[in-house]
Amino acid sequence: MTTTKGVFAGRAAQVSAATPASRHRVVDFLRAAAITVVVLGHWTIVAVDPTGIQPHGVLDNAPWSHSLTWVFQVMPVFFLVGGYANGLSWRSARRKGVGYGAWLRARLRRLGIPLIPLLLVWLAVCWTLLAAGVTPDRVKVASQMALIPTWFLAAYLLIIAVAPVCLLLWERFGWASIAVGVVLAGVVDVISIGTGSELAGYPNYLIVWASFHQFGYAWLDGRLATSGRKLLLAAVGAVGLLLLVGLGPYPVSMISAASDEISNSNPTRVTMAFLGMLQAGLVLLAERPLTRWLQRPRVWFVTVMFNARIMTWFLWHLTAMVGLASALVAFGGIGLRLEPLSLAWWLARPLWWLVLLVITYGLVLIFGRFESPRQDDRPAPAAWRPVAAATCVCAGLAVLASSGMVGAAGLNPVWPLLPVAGLAVFGVLQPFRLTR
Repeated sequence: MTTTKGVFAGRAAQVSAATPASRHRVVDFLRAAAITVVVLGHWTIVAVDPTGIQPHGVLDNAPWSHSLTWVFQVMPVFFLVGGYANGLSWRSARRKGVGYGAWLRARLRRLGIPLIPLLLVWLAVCWTLLAAGVTPDRVKVASQMALIPTWFLAAYLLIIAVAPVCLLLWERFGWASIAVGVVLAGVVDVISIGTGSELAGYPNYLIVWASFHQFGYAWLDGRLATSGRKLLLAAVGAVGLLLLVGLGPYPVSMISAASDEISNSNPTRVTMAFLGMLQAGLVLLAERPLTRWLQRPRVWFVTVMFNARIMTWFLWHLTAMVGLASALVAFGGIGLRLEPLSLAWWLARPLWWLVLLVITYGLVLIFGRFESPRQDDRPAPAAWRPVAAATCVCAGLAVLASSGMVGAAGLNPVWPLLPVAGLAVFGVLQPFRLTR
């Protein structure tokens, strides 16, 4: 009689054997590991008590936790992995004669289609709550919290759109293409911080992440292959970060905290580039042992399965938390009587994670199919069409991530519908054929 364990082992062996030898398994693993850190970090950093949700409760009430964000703020790892994957993908497209328009449309379909149900569900939730008499302030906080992941998606789509140009810069100028970008990011910070204008710092969402994204190209091209270079990269990142935080105006926390006058992440500051160098150098030092470990069929199978629904996990994990927290508060704060940051509260975190894991898994089962779009066999579009679609997505998500769907005047459907409309109007979606 075949056991469940035997079936799992057999399936894992099949998947491992079918994986091309050329596939860099560490890339997939780092993507999955980074998502795991983000999810657990979000579920931990938010404090919930009978009065409601405290978005940055741990950071706001425990200054000692700020230094831990150097570990848990892993967005740079995504851009490192993204640089590797985007460089590989665009070079493959160039060899096959696939144009920029078709390439960008394919990338938008992979990232944009899973976003649609999240936006439409939250639009319906906000409308329902407001109609039921819930105060706009509470609905605004809930939607802001649930849609926090969209800021990363907006930034990442922006970088994907310019990735081919950035790859050309890397191929021609090498390390100088990174150095110039980091210096330019510092200049933007001087202007933004010096004038007290957050708006003046917004160009760094492009400059910082596009510059750091280049390290993924360096990894792809074997320019970070030796331990010496990896250690040097980590050292440059550590020294730069310590100088900027110790002597400059930048706070210790790499995630926004109420006690900080400025934020390292909103807007993105040059500190994030140095944090990325530190993290990239360290994680790449583990590349060889990770490569050997990922040859184990079961480990690789779990990595593959998680990556198959990674966008859904990322997009919906805070919806699970907001939903659970709101339900517990509505029932009088049941299960929320532990004082945040107390010993009992910390000991209860694994149970909190487990419950949220189950809820999020349920959401993945429902919405995960949107990560498997049908094969797109349409003719290649004019390049301006996917560019216009990407612009609509980034603009809508940027506003949603900062202000949610609800304002002083009530529900504002423009921003959640803008990405959906952009994907539909400019031809990223196939009419009546969203998913398998």
